Amino acid sequence: MVGKRRVIVTGAFLVSFAVLMAATSRTLYQVIGWRFAQGLVTPGVFAVAVAYLHDRWDGARAATTAAAYVTGTVVGGFVGRLVAGQAAAHWGWRASFVAVGAMSLACALILVLTLPEEGLRAEGKGRSDARKGRWSHLMTRALLGTYAAGFCVLFAQVAMFTYVTFHLAAPPFVLSTAALGWLFAVYLAGAVITPISGRWINTHGYRATLGIAMALGVAGSLLTLGHLLLEVIAGLALVSSGVFVAQAAINGYIGVAARADRGLAVGMYATCYYIGGSVGGALPALFWSTGGWRASVALVIAVQIATALFGWTFWRPARALA
Repeated sequence: MVGKRRVIVTGAFLVSFAVLMAATSRTLYQVIGWRFAQGLVTPGVFAVAVAYLHDRWDGARAATTAAAYVTGTVVGGFVGRLVAGQAAAHWGWRASFVAVGAMSLACALILVLTLPEEGLRAEGKGRSDARKGRWSHLMTRALLGTYAAGFCVLFAQVAMFTYVTFHLAAPPFVLSTAALGWLFAVYLAGAVITPISGRWINTHGYRATLGIAMALGVAGSLLTLGHLLLEVIAGLALVSSGVFVAQAAINGYIGVAARADRGLAVGMYATCYYIGGSVGGALPALFWSTGGWRASVALVIAVQIATALFGWTFWRPARALA
């Protein structure tokens, strides 16, 4: 067994390498190729990192740590977009890859210097039992609900932030491309509220926290139907905050629900999560073409409600899984 720490560190270096190599591209196909390579290694880092933190911490500490981890992804996503955009504006598109690649490389070096080895706490009933019933471990009711919730969470986020740009580029808003790029600043609201979600999980449980997250999302989706730009921005901030709180709840719960083969369970969740994002980028086009923004928002709200229902129906209280 290679070990989770080594996989995370290696994956981080591979991500930075793929990004930096994209800056050397001479054709669009080369850019796509290096971006594809980046996409191949990034989910592995994500999946193993979630399993890693559950190996080191348990109970309330794991919930708080999962929330902190999601907060880091929120801040990193925003900073990456901001730095890439500014670098491209001043020095061209290659500079954006160099800047992001350099930041990724710096993060990989920090991991080498500071990331401790994973804990020795055993997973569930032991490795031999896990091998005997691997698929049964990965297909429990609780985990199936987690995979479905992950699919829905990224679906809603991608659908909302993809199609709202078409909505805001049209009358009465008519925002420029540069102004639309700043919409991702609403992610910072998630950076503020997501750390609090760890306390919500410890106080109210994973299911209730997921429900709170989706309630925020539904309220935000309804606000985006307003005719004032401030209403739409506030709605997007609530939607993104709901997504990030939901991610904290799901990442925390999967470590509780997966008593064995935790890395594989997180990997399956990551697969469903990214498939949801892909579908969320394509399916709303049918609603947009027939009913415009209102129809797209109705679809997003339906998915947000489904997310909460998956958690409430399939998840069991953490103490029942112990």
